[in-house]
Amino acid sequence: MQLQDILYSQGFGTRRVCAGLIQQGFVEVKAGGEPAYHPLVDAAADVDEDGLHLRVQGTEWPYHDKAYVLLHKPAGTECSQKPSTYPSIYTLLPAPLRQRPTKSAVQGVQAVGRLDQDTTGLLLLSDDGQFIHRMSSPKKHVPKVYQVTTKHPVDAAQVSKLLAGVVLDDDPKPVRAADCVIIDTHRLDLTLTEGKYHQVKRMLAAVGNRVEGLHRSSIGAMTLPMDLAPGQWRWLGEEDLQLLTRAV
Repeated sequence: MQLQDILYSQGFGTRRVCAGLIQQGFVEVKAGGEPAYHPLVDAAADVDEDGLHLRVQGTEWPYHDKAYVLLHKPAGTECSQKPSTYPSIYTLLPAPLRQRPTKSAVQGVQAVGRLDQDTTGLLLLSDDGQFIHRMSSPKKHVPKVYQVTTKHPVDAAQVSKLLAGVVLDDDPKPVRAADCVIIDTHRLDLTLTEGKYHQVKRMLAAVGNRVEGLHRSSIGAMTLPMDLAPGQWRWLGEEDLQLLTRAV
């Protein structure tokens, strides 16, 4: 693939901008097993994408045909490109991830589902539409574990109701938790396989309690890494994707 097309696919700007970066000497490449970066000033140069690493204006960037990333969402952020009150989670990502072209349009990576502004934890983002659908479709029943802090003590009766199913105000069909484990008097781990608007908060309200804190700790077989601080992100590797899609 031509170098300018590679840069464009990674979100570094229009093809004209990418060609300009290359011609001005702002782009270095390191392919496959090469030990060091070297500059390329020919925008039309053919470059092998396999194992390719770029350095653009001093910023190192591994080539990815499709972007799959994990974000530790902090509180006080919205999962929207156009937030209404709080900062957008997309401002936590580098510009290339926000500018990656999708179907001839600059759309960038998209969140796989949404978390409320005050909810923290594991959030996936990608520019792969099939992956997003696969992980977010209620028909796929991907389990998501939420660590819930409650206002009132939790008891076995509340857990039984959550597992049996509660009726939310907009849907006569009961919504059930796939699993529910009491951690202590005011904390429980709640596993859901579908995602409705404010679902955890509404389910707890339906059993006579209230959510005071909410954190998503895992999706599928993937758990939020302990060393990833709120607001930080990282690429998902092949093993991560296998963990996520193993049971889907």
